[in-house]
This record gives sequence, C-alpha cells and structure tokens, in this order.
Amino acid sequence: MVAENKYEVAVSSQTQYIPEQSDEENARFVFAYTITIRNNGNLPAQLISRHWIITDGRNQVQEVRGLGVVGAQPLLKPGESFEYTSGTAIATPVGTMRGSYQMVAEDGTHFDAPIPEFTLSVPRVLH
Repeated sequence: MVAENKYEVAVSSQTQYIPEQSDEENARFVFAYTITIRNNGNLPAQLISRHWIITDGRNQVQEVRGLGVVGAQPLLKPGESFEYTSGTAIATPVGTMRGSYQMVAEDGTHFDAPIPEFTLSVPRVLH
C-alpha cells in the first residue's frame, strides 16, 4: 500500500476590499479574505498555527504568526473543509499575502500546508 497523500491540505482564498474601514488619505487599505482549508489527505489533521507574509506595494513586509485561525484550531477529517474570514490592512492599494498553516496529523506527524500567494487590490487599480 502506498502512503501518498497522507498529508495533503489544499488552501484557497477570496479577497474583498473594505472601503468603509479604509482611510486612503492616510494610506490605510483594509481587505477581508476568506480562506478555505480542505483536507485532501487520508488522515485527520488539525490546524495548530499560522504564518502569514503580507507585502504591500512598497515591498514593506509584515509577518504574522499565531495559534489557530479566528480563535479555532479545526480538526479536519479526510475530505472535510473549514472556511473562515479575516482581515488585514496595508499601506498601499495593492499587495500580496502568502504563508502556511502548521498542521498535525492524527499519527503525530507535523507538516506545513502552504497558502498560495494571493493579491490584495483595491478595485480598478489592477487591470
């Protein structure tokens, strides 16, 4: 028996600019992002912590590390997914986010689930 795909977590994202929370004149651009984390592996796995790398249009980098997501450390059985929405503020109308979730599988194996880079953009800034 081949043990491939034991530890496979897919991460997808959607973003939205929040103009009512932004203050463009003072270089504060607020974005909401919705993340879907899906366990495509064949073992249950728990999300323990997160590591974000947030880069604005001037290449200013914020790194964010912390336990869980939105106060939760979801345990995902094979085929299950978890979705949450959070937010961030950057100093430019366009930026990017990427990172990883630190996971622990039911067998005790620690692994990272990469978060593919996605763009934060005020509407009509990128064409």
